[in-house]
Amino acid sequence: MSHTAASAGPAPWHARLGPRRWSGPRLLLLLGLLLLLTLLWSAGQGAYSLPLSELPAVLLGAVTTAAPGSGADLVFFHIRLPRLVLGLVAGAGLGMAGALMQGLFRNPLADPGLIGVSSGAALAAGTTIVMGHLWFPDMPRALGSWTLVLMAFAGGLAVTVLIYLLSRGEGGTRVGLMLLAGIAVNALAGAGLGLLSFLATDEQLRNLQFWLLGSLGGARWSAVVLVSALVALACALGWRLARPLNALALGEAQAVLLGVPIERVKQTVIVVTALAVGAITASTGIIGFIGLVAPHMVRLVAGPDHRWVLPGSALLGAVLVLLADAVARTLMQPAELPLGVLTALVGVPFFLALLRGAHGRRL
Repeated sequence: MSHTAASAGPAPWHARLGPRRWSGPRLLLLLGLLLLLTLLWSAGQGAYSLPLSELPAVLLGAVTTAAPGSGADLVFFHIRLPRLVLGLVAGAGLGMAGALMQGLFRNPLADPGLIGVSSGAALAAGTTIVMGHLWFPDMPRALGSWTLVLMAFAGGLAVTVLIYLLSRGEGGTRVGLMLLAGIAVNALAGAGLGLLSFLATDEQLRNLQFWLLGSLGGARWSAVVLVSALVALACALGWRLARPLNALALGEAQAVLLGVPIERVKQTVIVVTALAVGAITASTGIIGFIGLVAPHMVRLVAGPDHRWVLPGSALLGAVLVLLADAVARTLMQPAELPLGVLTALVGVPFFLALLRGAHGRRL
């Protein structure tokens, strides 16, 4: 060994995580450009078509006049734009949450649903839809249209807390026990939803199924602003976990030697994921597969370094949700396909193709 190589010392710990195919900045730049192009294309899609050439005039008219504007202005600013913003925020939050969960469990098959936030939100929303008139008769008068959103958000957080408490053992939180508790609680929530579906009237059943299948169709500015603030906070906190998660990928013992507060990292990942996914699910219903596919695709391209996987997953998740929503609202006009169904129908074969192409490589 030469003197130069010997004096260089061992490679830094984040360099031992695995191969990196693309540079992180290059990946984020390309994903940012792809997200911009997706936003521009999605803005014109829907039952009311808005050609891209008319978009500058619509934006300029909103800035230069206080008049109500044309039909295109009303459709874009009151229907299309809040839907685009909600789709961007939902995709970014789900992608970031999926990357965090995969980093915590050190398993590429992990997704945000493992901690029960989606199933908890679904069970709370289903209970409100089917039994709300009996159990919470005064709540709609007090909260109005926010009743379902707030109940779903509270249900997601409550189930996440339950799974976290069940996973506590001697020495702190046990990730394996959390996985088993999540599977059990998710199964229990599924049984509860099945019972609610059995008890529901035809109208309640339609409302329940529509919510469970996911949609951005109910986007309104008041909810979009609130969800955007919560997801932005969660993404900011999640991005700060990149280096601890890189250390955790080497094993908990190695991470402790590197000075990483393991228990605090686990708690922060759970809180950030519950905050982001709970807010998104309460506003859009269940949108599956984004938190599983987006981190995989980023990791296959740029390697497992969480400094790039976390923001890359957020950008790619936003792109995937916006593309899926644009297809969902145009494929069978004037009807609208459920967003969660479309993401699963497209995502499962694509994900299997990714796994097939990555056979033999480290994910």
